[in-house]
Amino acid sequence: MDRILKGENMLPKWVVLLLLMAVPAFAWGQKKTSAPASHASAPKASAPAHSAPQSHASAPSHGSTQSHGSTASHGSTPSHSSTPSHTTTGGTHTATGGTHAAAGGTHTTTGGSHATAGGGTHTAAGGTHGATGGAHTAAGGHTAAAGGARGGSAAASHGSTHQPAGTRNVSMKGGGSASIRKNGSVRSIDRGGMHIEHGVHGGGRVVGEHNGARVVNTGRHGGYVQRSYVNRGGHAYYSRTFYAGGRYHVGLYRGYGWGGHMYYGYYPGVWFHPGFYGWGFHPWGVPIAWGIGAWGWGGSPWWGFYGGWWNPYPVYAAPYYWLTDYLISQQLQAAYAARAEDNADAVAADAAASGGDGGGGAPAASGPVALTPEVKEAIAQEVKAQLAAQQSQASQDSGGGQASAAPAPTSDTTPPPALDPSQRTFVVDSDVTVVANGQECALTSGDVITRLTDTPDGDNTVNASVSATKKGDCASGQTVAVKVDDLQEMYNHFSENITNGMGELAKKQGTGGMPAAPDTGTQAGAVTPPPPDTSAAKTLADQQAAADQAEADAKASAAGGGQ
Repeated sequence: MDRILKGENMLPKWVVLLLLMAVPAFAWGQKKTSAPASHASAPKASAPAHSAPQSHASAPSHGSTQSHGSTASHGSTPSHSSTPSHTTTGGTHTATGGTHAAAGGTHTTTGGSHATAGGGTHTAAGGTHGATGGAHTAAGGHTAAAGGARGGSAAASHGSTHQPAGTRNVSMKGGGSASIRKNGSVRSIDRGGMHIEHGVHGGGRVVGEHNGARVVNTGRHGGYVQRSYVNRGGHAYYSRTFYAGGRYHVGLYRGYGWGGHMYYGYYPGVWFHPGFYGWGFHPWGVPIAWGIGAWGWGGSPWWGFYGGWWNPYPVYAAPYYWLTDYLISQQLQAAYAARAEDNADAVAADAAASGGDGGGGAPAASGPVALTPEVKEAIAQEVKAQLAAQQSQASQDSGGGQASAAPAPTSDTTPPPALDPSQRTFVVDSDVTVVANGQECALTSGDVITRLTDTPDGDNTVNASVSATKKGDCASGQTVAVKVDDLQEMYNHFSENITNGMGELAKKQGTGGMPAAPDTGTQAGAVTPPPPDTSAAKTLADQQAAADQAEADAKASAAGGGQ
């Protein structure tokens, strides 16, 4: 009995002890769950909007039922634009069902860590999304390391995140700013409405406005002056006077106002008869052989350099396959000419790396062909689709009618061809420097990319995958951020080469075993080009002089340690 009484006397002590341990834990838990639903307990940050309308500031607290790490994607509808930072009172802030940051990196904040799994840091206050960690998936694509490839909508802008790692911005004496690479070279300059770019392979491009004209200068490679021309059928048309090597030629372009940006799409001005386009995208009854001799490539320097990069078709089952090899050959000839002009040593290195023998003979047979049959087929299908579209346009777009003297505003309901969801494959027309995983790399004429996303981000870029590339350029398979303006120029050059290739087919049809075509005559389009603007040469020279001065100022400012 004494033992029983002693046991009963001990029980209240254990109960009291348990209660003493439980009360602080309960109070601590109550303090956490009763915190405001907003993350607004810390000073405001200025991180730009990541995507959609719902902000973290108005979302439920991290103790709610929605997980930020497992069931809900961290790059989906919640926005990173909440000005409040993600502070905690201490420790790890977990959500029901998962941690705030998935296994890609911690979400560093002012007051503590939201998750600990991973290596990269996701800073809230600075707006730097996905620094050295893994990709931060956003609606429509990837937000990679600083300056890396991103997709999604324009609302997903992170400011200048496409600037490569290691670059710095410099304020220039006399006005303007420059972006300087970590090796000290000038990447870009902005001054007085003029934008200057320098690629990783050298060369450059200057874009500006002069007396209402758009002026694009590529230095030794020439340039063009674009002016408003006419309005017809509710569409604005522009003329471009190209000047290079002392010669002028004129091209026509249709304006596309889309997403607050203006794009310019190639317009032939002269159409073949619709039946000839139909002949171009339908198979021949019997495939034809058209060897190197028929092409006239044998002994050509560019063929010795780049011929090993791709295999021309041994036979052609349809005209659009013939046009595919024509297009590729034109792009590689352009690449050779650009390299020869810029740096003869670079040509030899590029050729050796790309399967050629570096001389004027036959291409080397060893080494893999970079342009695979699958990529060539994708190009061929784009050729076929464009021929069908041009046939339809030629049937509708005959000459005559009224044209006003000045372009009318264009509708924002029509995206440019470069953003057409059915247009995915692009052949690079000239040197373009892009950003992949925070690093710059080059694409050169003849490389092939596949567009992945349809909506430009805040930097007016979309994601693309590198489908075929020459050694020394961006690696095949990389996802790169490409400016839509550059994509549109690739499309324009592709379309122009189709027009030129159809002209070559018109000359060769019915010869060398090639079947005869129907009517190969031409008809005027709704808009015909004007004569050249003979002031273009001086306009380009004046712009280049201003660009040279800006570059000298940028280098001086960078050397002086400008910030």
